[in-house]
Amino acid sequence: QVQLVESGGGWVQPGGSLRLSCAVSGSSFSMYAMDWYRQAPGKRRELVAVITRAGTTDYADSVKGRFTISRDNTKKTVYLQMISLKAEDTAVYYCHASAGGFTSWGQGTQVTVSS
Repeated sequence: QVQLVESGGGWVQPGGSLRLSCAVSGSSFSMYAMDWYRQAPGKRRELVAVITRAGTTDYADSVKGRFTISRDNTKKTVYLQMISLKAEDTAVYYCHASAGGFTSWGQGTQVTVSS
């Protein structure tokens, strides 16, 4: 069973930075498209960033220019570098892996942006 474990969340002041990590178990990491989603209280889960197997990236308009997704296939880890954080970025951030009919989610990590 593939497991995804997020880390790196926490509290940060507006304008600050955080880097989230998602470590993936198993031997097929390089075959997965990897995504970061987030869910704020009372809101639907939304897609934040995507990185394909080939390394192509895409972002939600709300985070373009502030968030960067990357992957390290040797470490079987995907990252989300977040800068210029805003209060509206506060949410639980989830890592997601997919390939064909396979899909798996991490347990989430809380990011809180407040002064």
